[in-house]
Amino acid sequence: MPRVEIYDTTLRDGTQGEGISFSAKDKVKIALRLDEMGFHYIEGGWPGSNPKDLQFFQLIKEHRLKNARVTAFGSTRRPGITASQDDNLKQIVLAGVPVATIFGKSWDFHVKHALLTTLEENLLMIRDSVAYLKQQGMEVFYDAEHFFDGFAANREYALATLRAARDGGAARIILCDTNGGRLPNQIYETVSAVAREIDVPLGIHCHNDCELAVANSLMAVQAGVIQVQGTINGYGERCGNANLCSIIPNLAFKCHYESIPEQSLAELTELSRFVSELANMHPLNNQPYVGGSAFAHKGGVHVSALLKNPQTYEHIEPERVGNRRRVLVSELSGLSNLIYKYQELDLGLGLDKDENRKLLQELKELENQGYQFEGAEGSFELRVRKAFHGYREPFTLENLKVLIEMRDGIVHSEAIIKLNVNGRVVHTAAEGNGPVNALDNALRKALEGFYPEIANMHLADYKVRVLDEKDGTGAVVRVLVETGDGHCSWGTVGVSPNIIEASWQALVDSIAYGLLREQNKDEKDSRFITGVFRGKC
Repeated sequence: MPRVEIYDTTLRDGTQGEGISFSAKDKVKIALRLDEMGFHYIEGGWPGSNPKDLQFFQLIKEHRLKNARVTAFGSTRRPGITASQDDNLKQIVLAGVPVATIFGKSWDFHVKHALLTTLEENLLMIRDSVAYLKQQGMEVFYDAEHFFDGFAANREYALATLRAARDGGAARIILCDTNGGRLPNQIYETVSAVAREIDVPLGIHCHNDCELAVANSLMAVQAGVIQVQGTINGYGERCGNANLCSIIPNLAFKCHYESIPEQSLAELTELSRFVSELANMHPLNNQPYVGGSAFAHKGGVHVSALLKNPQTYEHIEPERVGNRRRVLVSELSGLSNLIYKYQELDLGLGLDKDENRKLLQELKELENQGYQFEGAEGSFELRVRKAFHGYREPFTLENLKVLIEMRDGIVHSEAIIKLNVNGRVVHTAAEGNGPVNALDNALRKALEGFYPEIANMHLADYKVRVLDEKDGTGAVVRVLVETGDGHCSWGTVGVSPNIIEASWQALVDSIAYGLLREQNKDEKDSRFITGVFRGKC
């Protein structure tokens, strides 16, 4: 099986994406995870550009990597000086890593208008810089910046820049679609032409400005490159870089190339979410292979076929990349969606046909009112279990009052609540930094004496969506709440023209579903439901 090297540049190119910043320690955590998964090269940063990258190179020396080689990034020497005089190249050597990746100009337009030097001097800059780093004992990769644009504008000069890198001793020459403007057929034709001219192993580095970085990278592999550069989740400047979370499984499952070890493929989804968490970015649900929606099914026709054979609407088994299949319930659902959810919850085939249709119609009517169960599977499961006549609510509301008072220019919120918990009435009050927070505090205060496990449940996210803006402040709103217990998280939903009522619905469901999870860790405990609970983590 042909082998392709995976070169990750999340820690350098990925951080050029808008809103993305890693601390030096974050970068070390990511590098260690990539190493564990068998990535071949990890670009740590540009040591000559900022103190954070210098700190990373110092910290990573404290760890012995098993699989990956760390690389330091930089540019060719400046015009008019020797390579040994260039501070940028000196910093690459001082980084103390085995591999240097430097970029240079391949496009004559850039040489004249960006570098403001001659074409001949640019060739010397490339050759001298590569040779200097190699003389320092480093393996040198040369990134041919804007190569495809340069090749299209002046083929002979673009090739001359690659020959200069070869003559300097480059171990790999990486062809860069820096502006991300090339089409797959252009990538294939150009790489094929270069492979006939240059006897150094080639790599590919694509940007995603035309949504083609993954396709272009795969075409380059088909044309003969042995190294693919990219980032986790496609993070990067402008529209991002080639997404390694898509490239790696495509290489393995579609192109039959070896890259990272086969067992590591099942960790791709976890890797994607790990990096997005450290980047403080929401995971992209519609991301292929590793996104939450990659194997989510909503249409009734699709789910009906899925029950017969998952291959009808899935191109691979989600477990092969560490993901999972999800069936959604919405206004587009059919009976097959409910039957699948019954089986997922170990509730058998569910109700009889008429009851199924009645429940499905109720769910569709709720969706029409503004409920959205796709992101609130906790609320959905509670409603399904109520339909099975085996679920008993852990508490019921008898009375609720919310007070908002302005004193000395400060808004004070208080919630007064009366609940019935297993036949006992609890009456309490709590303040908060807003009416919803006061509601949450009062609810927890009333229940923690009965259900101490509530202390482990924490609000992770709170979203409000106005459903019909033309109604202004009187519009119906949808509140989505995400709650976690340190191990798993779940979503719940509430809908009302009154934001307090919508928030209350979502909060009540979040606590009730959390209790459902806890109470059914012991299958013998049937205080709440019949059937076996299966949580989603």
